[in-house]
Parts: sequence; C-alpha cells; structure tokens
Amino acid sequence: MEKDSLIRTIYLYAFALLGLIFLCISGIRFLDMGLKAFVFTKAEEQMKIDYARPVTPYSYEKIKGLETGEVSLTNDEMAEIRQITQEYENWEERSEKVDPVTSNRHRTASSSLAMILVGLPLYLYHWSVIKRETKA
Repeated sequence: MEKDSLIRTIYLYAFALLGLIFLCISGIRFLDMGLKAFVFTKAEEQMKIDYARPVTPYSYEKIKGLETGEVSLTNDEMAEIRQITQEYENWEERSEKVDPVTSNRHRTASSSLAMILVGLPLYLYHWSVIKRETKA
C-alpha cells in the first residue's frame, strides 16, 4: 500500500512540476515577445530582410549575361524564366500583404497561450490534490 502511495506522490509532484514548467516557458515567451515589440523594436528587423530576399534559380552571371546579350537561352529556358517571373510576381503581391514580424508574433502568442491553457489546469489540479492530501 505504501508503494502505491509513493508512486502517486511522485506522479502528483511530477505533473505539478510539468504544469509549472509550461507556465514558466510560456510566460517567458510572452515577455520576450512583448520586449521585442515595445522595447527592443529593432530586434526583428533581420527577419523582415530575410523574408524580402528574392530567390533566383539561375546564377547571377547568367542573368547578367542576358542583360548584355552575351548569353542566349533556349525556348524551354525562356518559358521557364517567364513562369518563374510570373510566380515571383504572384508571390511578391501576396507577401506585400503579410508582415513577417506580425505573423511570427501571432505564432508565438498562439503557442504560448496554448501552453498556458495546458499548463495552468495541469498545475492547479495536481497542486490542489497535493495540498488536500497533505492537510489530511
């Protein structure tokens, strides 16, 4: 009987600790997000630059050669470049509507809130059981 009691006590403390860890991590993430948004406003500038970087499937030298007329392309390559250009313009149009920093903050807030919604009841339930059993 005492072995079951020890296992139950370990279980209760472990899950209360797990809930507390979830709360701490999500609280730290919310604090980090708030500091980046209101105090250290330049902390996420690199993210904006990274998201704005265009991707080129061809080498820079080949593209430069097209401008000067030094490089010629086959019809298939020209069709591929037109398709890539169209896809890039569509992507650029869509990406102008999305701020990567705001999007990242929403992802962080969502996952942090989810951790709080899991961690808080987990902690409160197990800690209340521990308190109830220690009073008895």
